[in-house]
Amino acid sequence: MSTVRILASITRLAPPADWHQQLAADVAAGLTATPRWLPPKWFYDARGSELFEQITRLPEYYLTRAETEILSAVADPLVELVRPEELVELGSGSSRKTRLLLEAMHRHDTGLRYAPLDISEDALAGAAAALWQSYPWLGFDGYAGDFTADLPHVPHHGRRLIAFLGSTIGNYLPAERAALLASVAAALGPGDRFLLGADLVKDPAVLQAAYDDAAGVTAEFNRNVLRVLARELRSEVPVEAFEHVALYDERNAWIEMRLRAAEAVMLRFPTLELEVPFAAGEELRTEISCKFTRPVVEAELAAAGLRLERWDTDDRGRFALALATPA
Repeated sequence: MSTVRILASITRLAPPADWHQQLAADVAAGLTATPRWLPPKWFYDARGSELFEQITRLPEYYLTRAETEILSAVADPLVELVRPEELVELGSGSSRKTRLLLEAMHRHDTGLRYAPLDISEDALAGAAAALWQSYPWLGFDGYAGDFTADLPHVPHHGRRLIAFLGSTIGNYLPAERAALLASVAAALGPGDRFLLGADLVKDPAVLQAAYDDAAGVTAEFNRNVLRVLARELRSEVPVEAFEHVALYDERNAWIEMRLRAAEAVMLRFPTLELEVPFAAGEELRTEISCKFTRPVVEAELAAAGLRLERWDTDDRGRFALALATPA
């Protein structure tokens, strides 16, 4: 355990992972698969995180604004209903969305403990430092570990609200979502609640624009994963030979982000003794972003042993916050 400030601590629930080994394993598995893929977690080096922050401010990218609109309207009644003594968040959020919940807890004098679970100790330390400046009354107990495997090991300190915001749930395939929701259900006791952010099915043109903005910021964010590979694995990756592609798959109700080779290229990974040829037009999937309806969310919660208790959307019906309780 390492102390960040007097009221802040970070505890590792799992042994520290060698992320270079993880990256190498993902490259070896994903780039030799059919179809080719990479997990989206590798977008987020310092540059990738900066680009994503730019994306959240783009006019086409409605998700952050819509979720913030909902939370601004419902944080107080939600906290009054749940009376949480602690907020457990999947991810080390220190954005305005997390703060809306913490401020409501403070106003209603329900609890002063914030316990984020994140794979990155650096992200947790950054969140602690940012929140401490605004909320010296806040108790910050961060936990470094995996959402699914380690959530049941986060100590329980009274009635809790577990939050998974931003529609990050949409980056998981259906089987992965089921495992994550089962882990959440196992971590809830009587009186506890789960708050889930979910982006909703809508006009494909709106979705397309959100993931392929006119300014090209999302395209740069997508290509950034190749820069991560080139730098961290000391590999030869012709980044500019790849074009950003965002397509809506109506059958699966998800956006796919891909990188498409504009010409025949070779990716060389000397440290992995791996060469990966791409034909012109061949694609690499870098992210899925599932879109939901209320019946789908309700059914997936129910399959995990959770009951939908409250459903709130923004005024244009683009995004939803689902509040669930153990069934």
